[in-house]
Amino acid sequence: MKDALTKLWGQLKLSTKAQLRIMRFFQDEFLVGATGIIFNDKSEVLLVKHSYRDGNRWSLPGGYIKKGEHPKEGLEREIKEETGLTVSADERLKIRTDRKTARLDITYIGSFMGGDFVPSNEVKEIGFFSFDKLPILTKDQLLFINKALKMKSSEAK
Repeated sequence: MKDALTKLWGQLKLSTKAQLRIMRFFQDEFLVGATGIIFNDKSEVLLVKHSYRDGNRWSLPGGYIKKGEHPKEGLEREIKEETGLTVSADERLKIRTDRKTARLDITYIGSFMGGDFVPSNEVKEIGFFSFDKLPILTKDQLLFINKALKMKSSEAK
């Protein structure tokens, strides 16, 4: 059922504003999401290309948390559902609000555990990138990745 709804949602090609209005009708006023800075054993970060985002751009993986779900579990579930990959959300990096979308977003640093990529209705491509070879990302995502790498390197010392 969820796959059918996700597919329908993607085919509607609604603007972000319209999507948010619909979600708020069925959800509380503030949506809670989780985003992951997921590293593999080479310290490369996992990025995804979502099918519903404008253009052909990369971003950090994540999604909305279900009622009663811990944000770490929600992030791990979202990544598994959207990519087929198993990850571990290990440490909270940042909690922030996005006033434009009325979203509370919790960003975690995590680890890639395994699995093979399986394209879904939401994610069409994945990649692992070193910091010096990152594609174009939003400024906040670059700052978060940089902060996570600094934390990771200071822990290794």
